[in-house]
Amino acid sequence: MERSKAAIQGGLERRRSQSHLSRDGTLKKSNSCSTIYVDDSTVSQPNLKSTIKCVTLAIYYHVKNRTSSRVIDIFDERTHPLTRDPVPADYERHNPEHRHIYKFVRTLFSAAQLTAECAIITLVYLERLLTYAELDLTPVTWRRVVLGAILLASKVWDDQAVWNVDYCQILRDITVEDMNELERHFLEFLQFNINIPSSVYAKYYFDLRTLAEANELNFPCEPLTKEKATKLEAMSRMCEDKITSDGLQIGLKRSNSMDNVNVSRRSIAILS
Repeated sequence: MERSKAAIQGGLERRRSQSHLSRDGTLKKSNSCSTIYVDDSTVSQPNLKSTIKCVTLAIYYHVKNRTSSRVIDIFDERTHPLTRDPVPADYERHNPEHRHIYKFVRTLFSAAQLTAECAIITLVYLERLLTYAELDLTPVTWRRVVLGAILLASKVWDDQAVWNVDYCQILRDITVEDMNELERHFLEFLQFNINIPSSVYAKYYFDLRTLAEANELNFPCEPLTKEKATKLEAMSRMCEDKITSDGLQIGLKRSNSMDNVNVSRRSIAILS
């Protein structure tokens, strides 16, 4: 996400200056005695819509902030079009807008029922391809590069992978043979390095959240329901029990919390 760093820095500085200059701040959901708002997106279960917005924003900055226009034939829409419509002669001169990239990715994810985690994996593979193949995202290559990354990410990450022929039902003008060739070349350019450590996944997640903050794409806060509160409590108790168990195994003495301290109270004798 190197191409997004300048935008992140500029966006954060702009938000700081706006917060100092603006008198009437924007309305923000705040906790009250009756309602608690929590961020519904976590590193293990990201919010789908917000994650796709962030991923497509990173792709947008790759296209916008490129310093060269290195193209590989298999990813070039002029020789491998995704639609039957002819590619305009000046197609490569006009950078796509963020909303166009978001619409393309969102359509694929909705039709194939892909998860938010798959979107993050897609960005990891995309940026890995740009490095390994010495390729740039341009107006004529971004669609096929993104499509190849989604093809690979959905098969590696999701238990029930979507077949290439299923994508042909979404993009009706592309053939299965073209999809297979795109996937094969993508893997070869990656040198079949599809492993993603948990540390890399977590780094991308938090980098995307920083990018969202810089561009005012806030992750939604949802009211804490009784079911969610019960689940959080159960999860916290499980973690507490595990820490206690691990501590006892290595001979550490756990200090009692105030909830577990039993104080014997003595009744006050009244002498008459």
